Amino acid sequence: MAENDYTLLIIPRKKSSVKKVNISGFFVKFISFLVVVVFLSAAYFSYDYIMIKKEVVEITGLKRLTMVQREQIDLLVGKIDEFDRKMADLQRFDKKIRIMTNLEGGPDNDQILGVGGPIPEENNTGSQEILIGNIRKNIDKLLEDATSREKSFKELLEFLEKQKSILASTPSIWPVMGWVTSEFGYRISAFTGKREFHRGIDIATRVGKEVVAPADGIVTDVCKKPGMGNMAKIDHRNGTTTYYGHLMKVAVKKGKRVKRGDVIGYIGNSGRSTGPHLHYGVFLNGVPVNPRRHLF
Repeated sequence: MAENDYTLLIIPRKKSSVKKVNISGFFVKFISFLVVVVFLSAAYFSYDYIMIKKEVVEITGLKRLTMVQREQIDLLVGKIDEFDRKMADLQRFDKKIRIMTNLEGGPDNDQILGVGGPIPEENNTGSQEILIGNIRKNIDKLLEDATSREKSFKELLEFLEKQKSILASTPSIWPVMGWVTSEFGYRISAFTGKREFHRGIDIATRVGKEVVAPADGIVTDVCKKPGMGNMAKIDHRNGTTTYYGHLMKVAVKKGKRVKRGDVIGYIGNSGRSTGPHLHYGVFLNGVPVNPRRHLF
């Protein structure tokens, strides 16, 4: 027997002779090498199979995530398109208000076009990157346009607030309802019979009727004069001043700030008067003007 040969003893359970099998050392080494190769191959293919299964799971998850992202991008594109349309409406509204108020200027940016439509199913990687790039550009443009529009609306708001203040301070309502017994301009005096210039209008009504401020302002004078009797004067700013004469009683004090419609006195017959009435005068920069220009 060779030195590297092996003897395999086979002992059966039943009583019988023991069998001997001689195996060469080379065969044992070959079988051992073959077993190792088979084990390593099985281990490698098992690992490769596990990794492939893992990759398949990851790819499936990525596809699902890509699908969700595609839907979200489509939704975002739709919202950007809607926001773009609203910005276009605001631009037209801005322009309309400026035309109505005769206010020049303001942003007049060209509206961007939305990037609508779903991402194509095939070759969507490049399309998605392009679409995302366009979305970023559009968002930047919309933000820039929104900033300009905000600035424009602030300018309009300031202008309208100023106009509101001017309108509130412009006499525009009757200080008292009654009958106009004497108009603005030249007339024959009931006391002298001579031609004189009447610097307001006379409104006749019952004694004690409330006289109201025709606009916002500050009471700058409350006094009693021989011709006008009990009278009050209101400064409405912008060079406009109103006078109220022949009052029975003045209901405000000098320096009081009044609003349109506030009671400032009561109809009377004080001063040089032939009957209960209100002398209502309007002065613009110190020059008497016809009060009917401010009565609506």
